[in-house]
Amino acid sequence: MLYNKKLEILRNRIGLTQNEAGKLINLDSGTYSHYEKEDLIIPLKHLLTLCNYFDVSLDYIFSFNNIKQYNNINKDIDLNIVGKRLKDFRLELKKSQAGFSMLFNTSRSSLSGYEIGDFLISTSLLYDICKKYNISADYLLGRVDTPKYLN
Repeated sequence: MLYNKKLEILRNRIGLTQNEAGKLINLDSGTYSHYEKEDLIIPLKHLLTLCNYFDVSLDYIFSFNNIKQYNNINKDIDLNIVGKRLKDFRLELKKSQAGFSMLFNTSRSSLSGYEIGDFLISTSLLYDICKKYNISADYLLGRVDTPKYLN
């Protein structure tokens, strides 16, 4: 489970309906409901919009830690920073693009596109990388500079 009911809990805490939450990310309530139930994986850009709205970290949404909000969080995503951090992390692990891609069942060309900042990494790939290596999703996305690694 990616979000472990966190989206539902946060939405209910402020009295937001699924329809209202869906409107925040320009979706109908039916689609949002599927994201909340995890029948579908929410695209990262939408998930980040919700994180910013609820004022919580992505690491909290993913249940990587209980830190709801980091100090000095950058709410805007720079694809070049994301790409550089992803590439630097892969190189720190001494993995080739091909080898790293195989570990996560993605194509080398997709990984290359993420690393050069052509497009934003997928939610599921980000989650899988962070879960496997105990690295902060907020760090990889350039939202925070610390912590890099989770406890």
